[in-house]
Amino acid sequence: MDSFAAGHRRIAVLLPCYNEAPSIAAVVRGFRSALPEARIYVYDNNSTDGTALLAMLAGAEVLRERRQGKGHVVRRMFADIDADIYLMADGDGTYGPDDAEDLIRTLITERADMVVGTRRDLSDTAGRHGHALGNRLFNHLYRRLFADGFTDIFSGYRAFSRRFVKSFPAVSDGFEVETEMSVHAFRLKMPVCELPLDYGRRLEGSASKLSTLGDGARILLMFAMLLKETRPFALFGGLALLLMLAGLALAVPVLADYLQTGLVPRLPTWVLSLAFAGVSAMSLTAGVVLDSVARGRNELLRLHYLSAPHLTFDMNPPAAADLPPAIALKRKRRA
Repeated sequence: MDSFAAGHRRIAVLLPCYNEAPSIAAVVRGFRSALPEARIYVYDNNSTDGTALLAMLAGAEVLRERRQGKGHVVRRMFADIDADIYLMADGDGTYGPDDAEDLIRTLITERADMVVGTRRDLSDTAGRHGHALGNRLFNHLYRRLFADGFTDIFSGYRAFSRRFVKSFPAVSDGFEVETEMSVHAFRLKMPVCELPLDYGRRLEGSASKLSTLGDGARILLMFAMLLKETRPFALFGGLALLLMLAGLALAVPVLADYLQTGLVPRLPTWVLSLAFAGVSAMSLTAGVVLDSVARGRNELLRLHYLSAPHLTFDMNPPAAADLPPAIALKRKRRA
């Protein structure tokens, strides 16, 4: 990097990969050129096309994660690698290594814990209209259920601080891990930023591993699980309201008959309406109790997050003489 954005901090570039042989060598070389002082780690997730060898020959440090799924890979990467700044991208060549400097600079200057590289013109470059439509729908759902802080929760191009990485539990198994990252930042009220970036098409011979229906269903389940964990009162309170409305809809005609005739001709309907009311009260009670539990867990998570060392912010750019030669040369060219 050419300015104060990285300084002498340790930067780790993390590339989870599964069968990315057509692109991985170019991606590794691109990040080596863009971030000459960074260490580049490729985590191979049971590739069968020589991805690991090509990444190693291109200069990356290659490690393996045997459990299949991006969530497993991210959990392993975050546990294994020790750095000050983490940059995560995909190995398919759709994210430009030249944008890495801007992501890291934004992380430093904005004093953020996560910077998300949002994808411009995703509908034109995604390659599959189902993916682009699903991306818009899930982003809208995220903003309705959680917060307005993100416009592209599925972007795989992100920069993280150390305290984000070391406080992130990563319980998901697959592509829903990006959703979990966004909710984790929302849950702990972390400072986050978005940076619009260009998004390219995959190289010829490289195929997307994302299943529109299968992964979409898993993401929906992840939304439900995260809503239960982070906003239980909203979930169980909403369920209680629906049950109460259903109970009232059943009870009103029975009550009307009773007021007119003094009889209850539809006793099963009346009993069912009372059952709905009872379950509604139980759901509301569960929401209140679990909301208190969630608040306590959030406090513990935030204390753990704050205990991790964070970046120091030296806002004065280092002199050219103090920079590593590769960075000094790049700064001179840009000037």
